[in-house]
Amino acid sequence: MCLKLIYSTFFISIFGCFAQNDSIRNPYFKTYNDKITASVYYLDTSNSFQIASDNPETKMYVDLIPNRREQIGFNLNYKIIDVGFGFAPKFLSQNKGDSHSKHFNFSTRFYLKKWMQSFTFINQKGFYIKDDNITAQLPDMRTTKIGGTTAYVFNDKFSFKTLVSQNEWQTKSSGSFVPTFSFYYTNLDLNTPDSSPGDIYVFTLAPSYFYNFVISDRVLIGAGLALGAGLNVIDKDTSALYQADFNLKLAYNKDRFFAFATLNTISFAQDDKVDPRLNDNIVTLKISAGYRFDPPKKVKEVYDKVNEKIGL
Repeated sequence: MCLKLIYSTFFISIFGCFAQNDSIRNPYFKTYNDKITASVYYLDTSNSFQIASDNPETKMYVDLIPNRREQIGFNLNYKIIDVGFGFAPKFLSQNKGDSHSKHFNFSTRFYLKKWMQSFTFINQKGFYIKDDNITAQLPDMRTTKIGGTTAYVFNDKFSFKTLVSQNEWQTKSSGSFVPTFSFYYTNLDLNTPDSSPGDIYVFTLAPSYFYNFVISDRVLIGAGLALGAGLNVIDKDTSALYQADFNLKLAYNKDRFFAFATLNTISFAQDDKVDPRLNDNIVTLKISAGYRFDPPKKVKEVYDKVNEKIGL
């Protein structure tokens, strides 16, 4: 079922790319929509959880951290589609714990004028539990997360794609207010005799601001901050939820070759009145290098034919 959902989203985003004209030339950024952008990356990422309890007798914080964190992967951009696949091989240093531990993620992102839609799928098996006193393995614990974010960019001079992908490049410094709506579903199963799977739903609205600071023709720093709130539903129990996101990117760009490093954090924390609380964190460090090239003639012909039939 999960694979069917991934494939469906992949093809929807591909066909969605036919629903928009190429970006209008803008002196504040340069588009590479007519190129295929391919890149390889190293990723240190995890979807970890924190169980917090503030009962009168004792204050406790316990972290649930996946055994597999480091990944290598591949990204492909063309027109308004942005697809990535990542895997966590055993030989990377942070991928510790049981040999049966697994980590797989799939992500895609597509655009329609000022709108951006992202989709994320994360499947993890094998965690360890950690507090101030103990560290213990939970080799059979499994989590599956499906969701994404819808964003709207207000400022036409700001290139959101520069911050989140490499098929555009900001040429003059600019920023924008970008409100976002996020929805995530997480299934968490400790797979222990005295536990049962839990279903977690997150809905948040987060005002955010992003800015690309152009240092030179080939180097820039991009940053963004989002603070929001929403609802958290765990097994039909609803509580208030707070969201804090941070994005930082250092990038080097030429028309063909590019490289960048990014740090992204997404944190969801339940209201302090909820006891116990289950906080959700996604932290990603990504280092990538890639190359842009002209699409194969057949691919371009198919795109042009479909575009012509749609009448755009």
